[in-house]
Amino acid sequence: MKLKSMVQPQLTAFMVCLTMTCAGIASGQTATNSPAPSQSLVRPGLTQATRQATEADHQRMMSLLNIKSLRRGRDGNNTNSPFYANYDETKANPFPDLPDPKVLKNGEKVTLVAMWWQRRRPEIVEDFDREIYGRVPTNLPKVLWRETSRVLQTNGTIPVVVRKFIGQVDNARDTNISVNLDLTLGIPAQSSTPTPVILQLTFNFSAFNLFRGTNLPPKGGFNPGATTWQHQVLAKGWGYAMLTPTSVQADNGAGLTSGIIGLMNQGQPRQPEDWGVLRAWAWGASRCLDYFETDPRVDARRVGIEGHSRYGKAALIAMAYDPRFAIAYISSSGEGGAKLSRRNWGETVENLAGSGEYHWMAGNFLKYAGPLNWNDLPVDAHELIALCAPRPVFIGGGATQGDGWADARGMFMAVAAAGPVYELLGKRDLGTSVFPPIGEALVSGDLAFRQHTEGHTDEPNWPVFLNWAEGYLGPKPGLNEAK
Repeated sequence: MKLKSMVQPQLTAFMVCLTMTCAGIASGQTATNSPAPSQSLVRPGLTQATRQATEADHQRMMSLLNIKSLRRGRDGNNTNSPFYANYDETKANPFPDLPDPKVLKNGEKVTLVAMWWQRRRPEIVEDFDREIYGRVPTNLPKVLWRETSRVLQTNGTIPVVVRKFIGQVDNARDTNISVNLDLTLGIPAQSSTPTPVILQLTFNFSAFNLFRGTNLPPKGGFNPGATTWQHQVLAKGWGYAMLTPTSVQADNGAGLTSGIIGLMNQGQPRQPEDWGVLRAWAWGASRCLDYFETDPRVDARRVGIEGHSRYGKAALIAMAYDPRFAIAYISSSGEGGAKLSRRNWGETVENLAGSGEYHWMAGNFLKYAGPLNWNDLPVDAHELIALCAPRPVFIGGGATQGDGWADARGMFMAVAAAGPVYELLGKRDLGTSVFPPIGEALVSGDLAFRQHTEGHTDEPNWPVFLNWAEGYLGPKPGLNEAK
């Protein structure tokens, strides 16, 4: 695919179709009370060998945890299924009491900023590391970035220098495994000073034919004629970047013995506390930031991160764990991202623990879909958002008819519940705990939220996010000086 085509409106439509397809590809493909492979389907479109290896690894992890069966996940498409996802708000909050991000495990309240940084925040990080996303190894290898192409293009009326890079991971640990990060960076050609950059975690379009399946969440609308997000970013005078997360780690269980996770384990399977794919993708985003810190055309202090659907989950994790990211736009991230896991709406914990998505999480996460329940989780999504404090975070989602799987209200509730930590650190919360009318933007604080009227797409919230982000990243840096 030519670089020029990546900023055309037609690609936006294609990407939206792809993200709608990928969003719930495992919606009904989870382990059931019978562990037979025929009943715990992994993502369709994968080779038979990959499917079998994924099933085998999923069962191996269950055996390590002494789990004999998992509760079945929700069905995202078949309204006649007894496991059809809940979209009734009266049934949505079976566990309304959330862990308090401002109370230590010993019951002591966090009243001082120092207590948050030195005591409470480390407690929350430890719980996420051990039980949810997995531990990142301490001896990770270096990444050597190499520019592979440079093209001067015109995006609309804006000249832009588009460069592609390969980030080669040092594989001395296991020379049989190669990991090469795929990064694209576009900077306005007229920029005369280091510019802010928005990094998007994005799909590998060449693999689109691998994601064809049934049993998907309902599809939503989109506007194929809309201005691309890249053009909107460039119009601000900023640069854009795109990382393909699957160049860091494959999006299936069979791939756990390759990619960066497999490299660190020297090709051996994971242990229950080892990191999952979402954490690996977030690690890849941080390695892009490493490169930006060496590029004189990038203001590495003003790099934002964006992701949609599964990549929204990874982008939020990257924001939470890497304090160098300045701002985040998290779109339709749902379960495992910004949605409260204690909510019974759309996708649930059981879906993430099934063989179609378990690889995203730490092995220990499976416990909460089997012997334990959602209320046993030591942390929830509001605390992941709180880990981003005091930096600004924009959470977005679509209408229930089209994006119900991601649970916009559940994401809003998590943002609101993270507010006390932002206030403790001297920042502004959402300003309300009342779910706003669809289309209304809550953008007066350092936490922001908007539910748009369309389906599973990040497109409608891009202009709102960028206008809000301008207050943090500044208007047209560099271009003003060039005039």
